[in-house]
Amino acid sequence: MKYLLLFAYILIINYNVHAQSKNLKKFIADYASQHQFNGTILIKKDAKIIYHQSFGLAERSFNSPIKNNTKYQICSITKTFTAVLILQLMEQGKIDLNKKINSYFPSYKGEGGSKVSIHQLLNHTSGMKNTDTATDAHFMRYGIGFYHNPYTLEEIVDNFCSNPLINEPGKTFDYNNGEYMILGRILEIIYKKPYEKILEEQILIPLHMSNSGIINHYKLIPNLATAYYEGKNIKLIPNIPLYIEDFSAAGAMYSCTTDLIKFNDALFSHQLINKQTLNQLLTPGLDDYGYGVWIRDYKGVIDKYKRMERYGRIQGANCAWFHYLNRNVSIIMLSNTNLTDLGDFAFRIGKAIF
Repeated sequence: MKYLLLFAYILIINYNVHAQSKNLKKFIADYASQHQFNGTILIKKDAKIIYHQSFGLAERSFNSPIKNNTKYQICSITKTFTAVLILQLMEQGKIDLNKKINSYFPSYKGEGGSKVSIHQLLNHTSGMKNTDTATDAHFMRYGIGFYHNPYTLEEIVDNFCSNPLINEPGKTFDYNNGEYMILGRILEIIYKKPYEKILEEQILIPLHMSNSGIINHYKLIPNLATAYYEGKNIKLIPNIPLYIEDFSAAGAMYSCTTDLIKFNDALFSHQLINKQTLNQLLTPGLDDYGYGVWIRDYKGVIDKYKRMERYGRIQGANCAWFHYLNRNVSIIMLSNTNLTDLGDFAFRIGKAIF
C-alpha cells in the first residue's frame, strides 16, 4: 500500500510539472504573438533549463529565422561584466571602491577626478553631466552623439566623459554610460591591456563563452542578428549606422542566451566573485540600483520574489535579464527589435512560473 501511494504521488507531481510547463509555453507563445516579440528566451530553474525558444527573423532582407544560437547585441548587460571585472580587482586588493578616480587614473581631466569614487561610478551617482544627451525623438534626424565616428576608449573618456559635475557626488542617481566608460579605462590602465582583452581573459575564456565578445565595425560576427527600430511615424527599419564599439565597457558586447546563462550561473555560484562581494553588487542604492544591476522587491511582503534585473537597449537592440534571488530562477530575453516591452514580458513570465 505504501508503494502504491508513493507511485500515485509521483504521478501527480509529474502531471503537475507537465501541466505547468505546457501552460508556460502557451503563455509565452501567446504573449510573443500579441506583442510582436522577435528574439530568443531562455529560462532556467534550479539546475534545469525549462524553456528555450526563438521567434521571428534575424535578418529581414533574407527572411532568415532566429535560432537558439543566434547572437545579439546585449547593450548595457555589458555593464554587469564591467562591474564584475572591477570587483575582481577589489578582491585582489588592487582597487579600493572608496578611492577617487585620480587614484587609478591620474591623467583623468574631468572635474570629478578628485571628487568621485569608484563606488559612485558603479552605482551611477557620480554627479557628472551625462555623456549621452540625444533622445529617441531626435536620433533619427540628428544621430546619437559621438557614436557615429570611431574612437578608442581613451579618446572617448578624454573627449566625452570628462564633463563637469552638475550634482554633488553620491546624492543623485543619473544613469550615465560615461561612468562605465571611465571604469573601462581604469581597467585598461591597471591591466595595461585593452578592455576587450581583459574581458576575454578574466571572464569569457574561463567560462567557455565562445559566442560572446565586443562588437567591432571591422569584424564579421557570424550569426549576429540585425537590429531593427520602430518609432513614431517610422516603420521598422535597420538601426541607423553606429560604431557600437564606442559603447565599450558600457554597452558594446554581443552574446547569445546559452553563453549568458553560463555567466549567470558562474556569478551566482561565486565562481567570478565571492559571496560577500556578490552581496555588494546586489545591494540597492538610489533607484534600487546596485553595481550594474537593479534589485527589485527587496523588502516587504513579497521578499521571496526578490530579483536582480538588468536591461539593455540601443535603438532596436533590446534585452532583459532577470534572476530571482530567493527562487533560483533566471530569465534571459534577447531581441533584435524594440517592438516588445521586455521588462513586462519577463515579469509576467516570472508570475506564470510562480
